[in-house]
Amino acid sequence: MTRFLTGEDRLATGLGGLFWTRKGRTMRPVIIALDFPSQATALDFLTPFAQTPNLFVKVGMELFYTAGPEILKALRQRGIQVFLDLKCYDIPHTVEQTMAQLGRQGVALVTIHAAGGAAMINAAKRGLVTGAQAAGVTPAKLLAVTQLTSTTETQMQTEQLVQADMPTAVQHLARLAWQNGADGVIAAAPEDPVIHAATAPDFLCINPGIRLAADAVDDQKRVVTPGRAAELGSNGLVVGRSITRAQDPVAAYQRILQEWGD
Repeated sequence: MTRFLTGEDRLATGLGGLFWTRKGRTMRPVIIALDFPSQATALDFLTPFAQTPNLFVKVGMELFYTAGPEILKALRQRGIQVFLDLKCYDIPHTVEQTMAQLGRQGVALVTIHAAGGAAMINAAKRGLVTGAQAAGVTPAKLLAVTQLTSTTETQMQTEQLVQADMPTAVQHLARLAWQNGADGVIAAAPEDPVIHAATAPDFLCINPGIRLAADAVDDQKRVVTPGRAAELGSNGLVVGRSITRAQDPVAAYQRILQEWGD
């Protein structure tokens, strides 16, 4: 098995810990979205990153529904932090029981949909804490998805019958998540300022929809560059295709880190 930098190695870099504060802002390196169809493909992709410090990846529905908890174990064994992005959205009891299972997995971040409401968000947090305590691991941070970055304001208003503008709708969901125990939100970077204005200083804005200037936006609608996300107050970036489809993924990752300012 390829050796990745361990937790001890990472502490030696001076960037230990899941999040840290820089210039009054909570920061985190870029999270690589492992949107691959199999565990073998995902792990092969990561091989060139073996000596990259503070590696942090996202496991979404495609990979998790194929590989299951085994992919989480394989990543932990390599010393890699995991964002488990399953966007749970169900009745509170079901979400609580689901989060109790996910809380046992030793991942760093998990997601729900903020639209599930106050009771569901509270239940998710309870489940995460219960599962983590049972397994003797640190509870994952709970992130609530506001509006997908593939959704335009017009789509939101016509298909979801939300009559507010996008910043107002996202701010409302972010405040709801914060008031009910979530540690942060998943949102497009342009909404970060209104989210920070309505929540606590340590409430996290993690942003997908990140592209290098020369890259295609594909199915994303509300897209920004890493540098622009930093200016808007982002606490962390989730980047997939700009890295995974690059001719040199490690070089693309390093370029994004430089633009991001870390």
